[in-house]
Amino acid sequence: MTGYTARLSTVLGEPPMRYRDAVAWRRLERDLRVSLPTEYKEIVDGYAPVEINGHLHLMHPATRRWNLAEKIRSTSEAWSQVEWDEDEPEGDPRESLGVFELRFGDADGLIPIASTNRGETIFYAPKGGQGAGTLFVENGEGEFFEYSMGFAEWLWHWLNGEEVTGPGGSACYPGPVALRNLPMTADERPEMRYGPAPGV
Repeated sequence: MTGYTARLSTVLGEPPMRYRDAVAWRRLERDLRVSLPTEYKEIVDGYAPVEINGHLHLMHPATRRWNLAEKIRSTSEAWSQVEWDEDEPEGDPRESLGVFELRFGDADGLIPIASTNRGETIFYAPKGGQGAGTLFVENGEGEFFEYSMGFAEWLWHWLNGEEVTGPGGSACYPGPVALRNLPMTADERPEMRYGPAPGV
């Protein structure tokens, strides 16, 4: 458990690990032809499918509903159809990635790994950060912002209300972190639960 992953457990609470499945991860990574960051997989295995603080959605590769592999596929297909104004997006990730064409859903481009109900998409770029991997966040308005950090660190900053989805994109709420399991059937209404109180 990395430093930020350990910190997250203090505010998210004990991970229920409802759908932990190494085979599902291997299948997804085989399709993507890249390994996803270990800390990201630990967080997803621990809590997903889940909505955090009413906005951030994490999906899981082992579930039928809220399936991460399907979400990556559909989101990547949608982004691949975008025609950029004047041929480039704001905060164009291509220069940082060292590529001529902006691609989605594979090791050479941006892999969508999380999203918010405010329209923001969090992408993992395996070849970003000089090959160490980095994150790009699209703010829902076609602007990309690069964050040279792992997902656990990004999530920690997001939970603390820091602007890690672009300027003006903070989402800080007082009190314990709110978590709601995403419903696994059409009629399920999961209750909200809360992480430990700050300082506990």
